[in-house]
Amino acid sequence: MSVTHERHGTTVLLTINRPEARNALDRRTLGGLTAGLTTAGKDPEVLAVVVTGAGDRAFSAGLDLKELATVGVPDPTTSPITLLRNGYPLPVIAAVNGPAIGGGFELALACDLVIMADHAYFSLPEVGRGITASEGGTELPLRLPLAVALELGLTGGPLPARRAGELGLVNRVLPAAEVLPTALDWARRIGEHSPAAILATKTLMHETLSTGQRERREHAHEVTRALLAGPDATEGAAAFLERRQPRWAPPHRG
Repeated sequence: MSVTHERHGTTVLLTINRPEARNALDRRTLGGLTAGLTTAGKDPEVLAVVVTGAGDRAFSAGLDLKELATVGVPDPTTSPITLLRNGYPLPVIAAVNGPAIGGGFELALACDLVIMADHAYFSLPEVGRGITASEGGTELPLRLPLAVALELGLTGGPLPARRAGELGLVNRVLPAAEVLPTALDWARRIGEHSPAAILATKTLMHETLSTGQRERREHAHEVTRALLAGPDATEGAAAFLERRQPRWAPPHRG
């Protein structure tokens, strides 16, 4: 199974289970995450969800580029990231046990709380693939200084865990062995409180930042569709798979 489900009291633990592919997000894995989140959200006995990655190489390396090169990008409207960002009822904690890259970074950003291993890092390499990080990465200026967000988005360079903690992008930075136990403990503590009050608190806090958010996402998806229809997305994926430098099309700035 590309996503495993475990029950810990009132908590559901969803684990991206593709360690051989650094937990890359192919269609099957994205579908498994969406199904797991949907099922948990409908279960009255589940009060919180924890998402993590299998193994010790990565939380998630993002979209599976082999699949992207052959069948294109998955439908964003059915992705777990969209589900999480559109009023998902339960608190969700990301236990980031390793690097979270591209879509893996955006998945962590879509969660309510983030606990990160001290050796891990975030990055947005999409520009090096001819696409853009429209599932949350391009909204980083809402959570980081603009200069830092642009550095991540334009260079594709890493944001180490310690720096992410200093910037307030994550809740805790811990030794790797403590990340998942801490996330499960936080989920248990959340489950001790009033479910109605937890839902109301989460809803109201998210609404504080949600003005115009739907319009921004629709525009981001429109821009992404245009990029995917152009030559650079195809060239970016091909160059990655062929282990060579991409040959980009000339820019059109008219």
